[in-house]
Amino acid sequence: MVLRLAFGIGFALTLSASTAFAAGEQAPLQIIVSKDQQSLVVYDGDTVVATSNISSGKAGHSTPTGIFSILEKRRFHKSNIYSNAPMPFMQRLTWSGIALHASNHVPSYPASHGCVRLPDDFAKQLFKMTGRGLHVLISDRQLTPVAISDPFLFQPAAQEPALLSDATLRPSVSQVDAKSVEVATIEPDAAKTAPVETEKEPPIRMLITHRGQREITLDIQALLNQLGYAAGIPDGYAGTQTVEAVRAFQTAEKLPVDGKITPAFVEALYLKAGKGKPPNGQLLVRRDFTPLFETPVVIDKPEIALGTHFFQFQNIDASTGKGEWFTVTLDNALPGGMKKRLGITVEEDATAFNAAQRSMSRITIPDDARQRIDGLLAEGSSLTISDMGLGQETGDGTDFVTITHTKPKS
Repeated sequence: MVLRLAFGIGFALTLSASTAFAAGEQAPLQIIVSKDQQSLVVYDGDTVVATSNISSGKAGHSTPTGIFSILEKRRFHKSNIYSNAPMPFMQRLTWSGIALHASNHVPSYPASHGCVRLPDDFAKQLFKMTGRGLHVLISDRQLTPVAISDPFLFQPAAQEPALLSDATLRPSVSQVDAKSVEVATIEPDAAKTAPVETEKEPPIRMLITHRGQREITLDIQALLNQLGYAAGIPDGYAGTQTVEAVRAFQTAEKLPVDGKITPAFVEALYLKAGKGKPPNGQLLVRRDFTPLFETPVVIDKPEIALGTHFFQFQNIDASTGKGEWFTVTLDNALPGGMKKRLGITVEEDATAFNAAQRSMSRITIPDDARQRIDGLLAEGSSLTISDMGLGQETGDGTDFVTITHTKPKS
């Protein structure tokens, strides 16, 4: 009862907050939907900006849980699945048909065909507060972002101070000695005094997950070629030529000769090539729904699930250039087939107070990739750490979409 009352009061906050954000630069907000509470909360960092009741998908049409972002916004939209049903103030979360939208029927229980229904007045206000790319997290239980500080998390690259070579000498009188001495002062460069307006880049989206077989095979083909075993053009697919190269390497290194890409083979290949521990994870970066680059990372203790953690970067201090990170950990029961494929034997506890830190402590990112990301980091950038990898909802014209799974209720 107390919670329901809080959400009712929160709607009044929406009116003032949306006006403020609409008038100036859009804040990097995030939206969290709770299916258990049938509620929606808008956060600025860990501060509640607005709340509302919602109605999610009914039995047989359950609203998916996970990490989404707004892909498209339309004031007037009709469903192309359900008989042109009106969906005003539609904010699309997936191209397969899940969205936030206004409705004149928002009961206090799941009643939709999978979308998140919002009261008309609230949907109009929320529409003004959001933009493409704004993150929406959907969970069974209510989640709250918390501030987090950890050396693992990225920060914008520091500005280098002016070098002494840019300094000019001018005479100065010492208070100790009567003789004049020359001291260095940095005179302003006339060409640099005028402020230059630079176009701000959109925030980046990052995903850290396990490496897929294709990425592993690509590296193996490159290393085999480098060592003189003809694996063919690296394409990520273990064809006849690659298998023969694997067998040749196994024979030369006195390994079991079966032509299979096993963990023992991969470790031996990396050792022979002087590459150290083989990477078993990858970091992918997108900006404005477009892939930028990806790099291998090492996940320690891969038998333990990473869990599903979302981090958002904001509130950059103009004087220091540093910003704040806020995190949310989502429940995610991995399917048995995925656990077997990834070799995961220990599930992550999403309710542990240090779940995010424990996962971060097991991930090693190359220094050059860190430096590149530090240079790209912008207000509203985000990072997802998840075992789920690239799901079917992640594709052209999306950020990284992570669909989570609910543990069956006993």
